[in-house]
Amino acid sequence: MAVDLVLPCLDEAAALPWVLTRLPAGVRAVVVDNGSTDGSAEIAEELGATVVRCSIRGYGAACHAGLEAADAEVVAFMDADASLDPRQLVRVTAPVLAGNADLMVGRRRAVSRDVWPWHLRLANAELSRRIRRRTGVLLHDLGPMRAARRTALLELALTDRRSGYPLETVVRAADAGWRIAEIDVDYLPRSGRSKVTGTPLGAARAVMDMSKVLKA
Repeated sequence: MAVDLVLPCLDEAAALPWVLTRLPAGVRAVVVDNGSTDGSAEIAEELGATVVRCSIRGYGAACHAGLEAADAEVVAFMDADASLDPRQLVRVTAPVLAGNADLMVGRRRAVSRDVWPWHLRLANAELSRRIRRRTGVLLHDLGPMRAARRTALLELALTDRRSGYPLETVVRAADAGWRIAEIDVDYLPRSGRSKVTGTPLGAARAVMDMSKVLKA
């Protein structure tokens, strides 16, 4: 396989069939079940995905478990909630495979106003500003679709196991001198509610996690 796609998963039974049947050729799905109770793991297995069980709750814990379980040269990450189209995955993997970038991030472009509420857009813009100030890297979005080489990612020795994981990836990669770039990807209506920003408590935890990373 040219690429392993890590899909952190918590109760995504409704979205997984759509996601897993749209994978580009040469991509293997590594679904990391983070404690689902809706049969997500079984659905993923029936659809041919490699399923990894991660007992430690948290987005970062699931991502890192998938990274460790992957064995392709290039590893991509994407949410399993159908908010991103797997057919567009090549936009972030191709530059890495070609050696033109070390870390590619998908910049979300909402297909409609309702997809991305204004307060979350505002928070994302502020986070992007703080990333530029901290690292000098010009990113407009800390998108959940991203790709890099597996060995290099492991060498970053990421420690965050919650919602700060993507941000720590960018910060440590920038500190290591990686070539980081972004490219537009469609942002679609997600299936179900976000586990990170879908509740006030989840949003507060995300802000706290990311603030810790930027201060490190």
